[in-house]
Amino acid sequence: MTRRLVQLHLGLILYGFSASLLVLSGLGLNPWDVFHQGLSRHSNLAIGTWSILVGLLVLLLWIPLRQRPGIGTISNVVFIGGTMDVVLSQLSPPSQLSLRIICLVAGVLLNGVATGAYIGAGLGPGPRDGLMTGLAARGHSIRVVRTALELTVLVTGWLLGGTVGVGTLLYALSIGPLAHVFVPLFARGPVAEPVLEGT
Repeated sequence: MTRRLVQLHLGLILYGFSASLLVLSGLGLNPWDVFHQGLSRHSNLAIGTWSILVGLLVLLLWIPLRQRPGIGTISNVVFIGGTMDVVLSQLSPPSQLSLRIICLVAGVLLNGVATGAYIGAGLGPGPRDGLMTGLAARGHSIRVVRTALELTVLVTGWLLGGTVGVGTLLYALSIGPLAHVFVPLFARGPVAEPVLEGT
């Protein structure tokens, strides 16, 4: 259990760091972070803080779905957003396009590793994953549920001013194959089929 807890929290910290690299690239974010960034641009709260707040609100939606959070669920809410706030408060976006591309590619790759690490620990899904699986358990296709939710937060985030770009497309095309490699590699307990929420 100790090794699984260490893996979980290192994975979540790496996830927050990798998500920060996508923000620093300025070339596009995953759908949920587009939403978080859009909210941050209309408030005095940082993107990581919005990630935490949205995660908590999504957890409330678990109640009617009768979903039960695990320690990984609660840690997911706190560690990813907290790490993003720390990293983005210390680093400035690079001006050169080459460095922005490096941030983008490194962010996507490390996000895949981080996804494998935290899901592979088998200590509970993230809030957004749990919402998707909970809705799917009500008789809906998980593909339809995931697509509908991610399109909704993507469009809403974009309308709020979140960054949609080539990075958004690269993330969408890459995260599934990366998770397919890294989730089994890091699996240490019973792991549900990952839905890949983005944060």
